Amino acid sequence: MPEAAAPAAGAQAAPVGAPAPAATAPARPARTEEGGEALLRRLEWTVLRRLDGLVQGDWRTLRRGHGVDLADLREYQMHDDVRHIDWNVTARLQVPHVRQFTEDRDLTAWFLLDLSGSVDFGSADVTKLAVSTGLVTALARLLTRRGNRVGAMFYGTRVDDVLPPGTSRLHVLNLLQRMRAPRAAPARPRAKPGAAPGAGTALAELLATAEAAMRRRSLVFVVSDFISAPGWEAPLARMAQRHDVVAVRLFDPLEMALPEIGLVTVEDAETGEQLFIDSADPAFRARYAALAEAQEAQLREALAASGADTLELATDEDLLEALLRFADLRRQRARLKTPARYPTHLKR
Repeated sequence: MPEAAAPAAGAQAAPVGAPAPAATAPARPARTEEGGEALLRRLEWTVLRRLDGLVQGDWRTLRRGHGVDLADLREYQMHDDVRHIDWNVTARLQVPHVRQFTEDRDLTAWFLLDLSGSVDFGSADVTKLAVSTGLVTALARLLTRRGNRVGAMFYGTRVDDVLPPGTSRLHVLNLLQRMRAPRAAPARPRAKPGAAPGAGTALAELLATAEAAMRRRSLVFVVSDFISAPGWEAPLARMAQRHDVVAVRLFDPLEMALPEIGLVTVEDAETGEQLFIDSADPAFRARYAALAEAQEAQLREALAASGADTLELATDEDLLEALLRFADLRRQRARLKTPARYPTHLKR
């Protein structure tokens, strides 16, 4: 019986005696995927009508930012860009002050999309990928309706596609279509129990590519479950110093606690590593829960330290309620000028 080294990324389980050598998830009702036009039309009626003017107003963003018109001066705070320090005022008052500008009325937003194997997982009828698709489609259409531009970078096993910024409704449909396009599977042999794992997600590659490509200050949404190899923390922190970054963390409740379903084979959706476990063993489930809790605490600490705002989005959560809560807290965050987490359980 192997020890629980870590909760498997997007692990899927099958009862013992399944005919296929690779484990598959227990049978569930087949999902009927909406077409891109139908999904966008549904979101426009159910979500965008409520959000319009909340996440982004007709002319101004939720905060002061970069532009050509000086709006105000205030004392320097942690995470401020040192290039905006007003040295004349600083010398006169003996306290560092930074300039604040009226935000440009047009905005460029980028979606950095993790579409790796672990994202295509959900314990019920909704996967993290479906939640990500709905969120990105709603925000992209909300932004483009006011003439702002949105672009995207898509990460499967590498950065395999880039959508330049655009403004039209057809551009949003193009983004949605690319999100749903099948990703290239990692090149690895059929996984067997005890076999060496392959390569997993490396978010640092996505963030480094985006950092080099985004020359203008932008609103950046990093949409991922953050199940990744280490090394993404420093690029995210650098990006948050230059851009307005929102880390959207996707998760499924099953990733936090192992259900009691007996003897099963679980497989990592990205590396192919397999483990044969006894999920009915209370000690094993306790070790799993402890490791999941430790990883959760480490992830939250890394996101908080990066200086990016964080929105947690679960597969069993209502998208509209999450976005409304995020819009309210974003307004509060704009006044405080400090990084903040937005827990999924926090009520409006």
